[in-house]
Amino acid sequence: MPPGKESDMEIKEIRDKARELMNGSCRVCPICDGRVCSGEVPGMGGSGTGAAFRNNIAALDAIRLTTRLVHEVHYPKLETNILGITLSMPLIVGPIGGAAFNMGGAVPEADYQAAVVDGAADSGIIAGVPDGAPMAIIETALACVQRRGGRGIPFLKPWAADEFDLKVGMSVSAGCTVVGSDLDGIGMITLRKMGRHVYAKNRKGLTEMVDIAHERKARFIIKGIMSVEDAAACMEAGVDGIIVSNHGGRVLDHTPGTAEVLPHIAAAVKGRIALIADGGVRTGVDVLKMLALGADCVMIGRPYAIAAIGGGAEGVKAYTAMCQEQLEQAMIMTGCHDVTQAGPHLLHNR
Repeated sequence: MPPGKESDMEIKEIRDKARELMNGSCRVCPICDGRVCSGEVPGMGGSGTGAAFRNNIAALDAIRLTTRLVHEVHYPKLETNILGITLSMPLIVGPIGGAAFNMGGAVPEADYQAAVVDGAADSGIIAGVPDGAPMAIIETALACVQRRGGRGIPFLKPWAADEFDLKVGMSVSAGCTVVGSDLDGIGMITLRKMGRHVYAKNRKGLTEMVDIAHERKARFIIKGIMSVEDAAACMEAGVDGIIVSNHGGRVLDHTPGTAEVLPHIAAAVKGRIALIADGGVRTGVDVLKMLALGADCVMIGRPYAIAAIGGGAEGVKAYTAMCQEQLEQAMIMTGCHDVTQAGPHLLHNR
């Protein structure tokens, strides 16, 4: 399906099927805000009270766009390039894995990852793919990415050096040009339950991770940044990009929403390294909000998991097409002619 064209599969049909297959691990609520699934980890909820998940939604909902109608923006430019990868719109599918223990188990991991990777590639965007305690998760994901010519970004846990090095090598062998690490994986309940340990990194450890990736000619990005201080440390270590994220509220209760911290981090790093953001993004309008707050690109997680479970690759394409249409309309209504030119001028009272 060409990017921007609607799939024959309706979003409601996808959601209804996902609700059936996810067996209560996700209720596929009309508003995905973490209220019903608080504390359900494993599962699709947020950790503890679920406040961090809810804060993502509330922070983004509080952002207001300014309507501007006197302009000549008829066909806004959605295409962008991030970390050397051309995207039909500034959108990356968030890396979610563990279909067996997070998503009800009705859809095999291999089928789920294939749906995400293929649906994203066919839509002109790219999927982040997960790592996990079972080696089979990263192996399955990378097999899908290799089949699509390396069209995927693996996000590795901050393992000890030997395992991290091994998995970077696997990623590059699969054709990946960008490798990431969700540094906040140190807080993942599912890893602890499986007896697997990941490690916080000081600046020396972070630099070693960067060097491992760069030695293999891959760009390296860090996911989980929520402070200016950590963003600065990442830049000093030589990372190529960061993702402002609280891991969907799944690793630390009561963190702020990402839309609250993004402008401060953008003020410190914008234009110096790639800046990606996730957290509560549900629509193309939300994508534009994140771009206006300073992101170069946006990542969406749970809604794509629902789309892949409920509709396979076609579901992923349908959801992407919906977001693309919404983003284009929002850009027209705000007079934004190019996603790379989005900024605070699009926001009310900013």
